[in-house]
Amino acid sequence: MNPAAAQSADHPRQSRWLAASAMAVIVFLQVPVLVVVLAAFSKTAYLTIPPKGLTLHWFQAVLQDPEYLSAGWTSLWLASASTAGAMVLGLVAAYAIHRRLLPFAGALTSLFMAPLIVPSVVLGVALLQYYTLTGLRGSAIGLWLAHVVITVPYVVRASLSSLAAVDDSLEDAARVLGADGFTSFRLVTLPLVKPGLVAGGLFAFITSLDNVPVSVFLLAASQTTLPVKIFTSVEQGVDPSVAAVSTLLIVLTAIVLLLAERWTGFHKHV
Repeated sequence: MNPAAAQSADHPRQSRWLAASAMAVIVFLQVPVLVVVLAAFSKTAYLTIPPKGLTLHWFQAVLQDPEYLSAGWTSLWLASASTAGAMVLGLVAAYAIHRRLLPFAGALTSLFMAPLIVPSVVLGVALLQYYTLTGLRGSAIGLWLAHVVITVPYVVRASLSSLAAVDDSLEDAARVLGADGFTSFRLVTLPLVKPGLVAGGLFAFITSLDNVPVSVFLLAASQTTLPVKIFTSVEQGVDPSVAAVSTLLIVLTAIVLLLAERWTGFHKHV
């Protein structure tokens, strides 16, 4: 048999095996999500799979629980505020690194990526010690700054990816035609990097919204975020209300991803 023909015959078989393997991995990763969603609809007061009967009681209980509602609002404002701060700082940093406006651009890139390398628990303990010395421990501003630190890398990386695909001469041409630096950036460069900026902001929002290792060290006694509330509830005993909260977070994340993809097509920049 011709070796070329044998190779071409093996190619479809390898593609099918690769597709089957990828599908098996995807199913394996999604099984825990499916288990959590199914447990949220169980009629029993304990987690059962498959659920014994279907009910929305646990969702109603969560949405009427003042502790969960307070924790949810805290998580939302914290994630929104930290994402806004990270998008501003991350875009400015990415632009300065890309245009070589600062020396040691490579070292600065590594510095901004450092929070992704350092374990979150180590970062949380380090921030706790630093905040104890500076008086920021338990403050809302300290918690916000910590979340900005852990979310900026996503914006920097996504923005650098978008800036790499932008022709710098377009902004230079705008300046030649009379626009100042900020105007040329706002009208020319910013619209071109918007998909990457949105992608980075989206990952920053999700990272802040789901964070436990850093938040648990820095929250005041009277404060809690939704992930920390779930974490403490699991320690006290698991019931379907925890699964209901997790299901709501899964749905919220999916909706945000779909809207962002429809708006900007951000998958091209991550």
